[in-house]
Amino acid sequence: MFKGSFVALVTPFNGGKVDEAAYADLINWQIENGTNGFVPTGTTGESATLTYEEHHKVVELCVKYVNNRVPVIAGTGSNSTAEALELTRAASASGADAALVLTPYYNKPTQEGLYRHYMTIAEGAEIPLFVYDVPGRTAVEIAPGTLARVAAHERIIGLKDACAKLTKTAEVIALCGPEFTVLSGDDGLTLPMMAIGARGVISVTANVAPAEVAAMTGAALAGDYARAREFHYLLREINETLFIETNPIPGKTALAIMGRSREECRLPLCEMAQMNREKLTAVMRRLGVIE
Repeated sequence: MFKGSFVALVTPFNGGKVDEAAYADLINWQIENGTNGFVPTGTTGESATLTYEEHHKVVELCVKYVNNRVPVIAGTGSNSTAEALELTRAASASGADAALVLTPYYNKPTQEGLYRHYMTIAEGAEIPLFVYDVPGRTAVEIAPGTLARVAAHERIIGLKDACAKLTKTAEVIALCGPEFTVLSGDDGLTLPMMAIGARGVISVTANVAPAEVAAMTGAALAGDYARAREFHYLLREINETLFIETNPIPGKTALAIMGRSREECRLPLCEMAQMNREKLTAVMRRLGVIE
């Protein structure tokens, strides 16, 4: 169920409000291009600047527009365990298939604190959970041994791995066993991670090139690594360029260039620098997503 290309979906805005029509169009376009699942209200979805009401609404809209065609993993993380539990319960009530819960940011819990954080959410919310390990954003990293402890809980079924450490990925897969689903959280490392046992990606790049990311992960899952490598190298440049400024600024700019949504982020994120916009446009042309 949770394998292949999951898009870390942007939240389109229009005049400061969630653009529901653009959101529906993006979801349908993604599915038409082979995307295997959706992750709304994550980092790329600007969850940090959504109100609670908007957060719940965006998850509800994603579930509604997806309409059971593919799975939805709702981002529900917070640096407060109580808030993360509340968001996870709300995602479950909205019909999401699973929740993505990042390690708490800023307050830097110990490994025991991380364990208790995830156990509290797993016990309190009746929905499968993915741990999200992204130390570049949170300033804390969950250890493989701690992941093995939390993976023993029946509701904690996987990991979004954005640590950029293949040796750690291998250790996690070895410790947590074959039923535990590891998804890449770094587009540039998706294929290497799948080669050692990951089952797909939660992808920023899929916002811009959904067919290509789906083709790469599909080929890897089928064991056709020669074809998967072709897409890996095809996507190499866009993977890098979508992080030339803070995510999701480049992704939203790219979608605006493609005419699929407005180029609008919420402060403290702002519009892309013109020099970087020109570089992004050139890379998109070389990839073939615009003329």
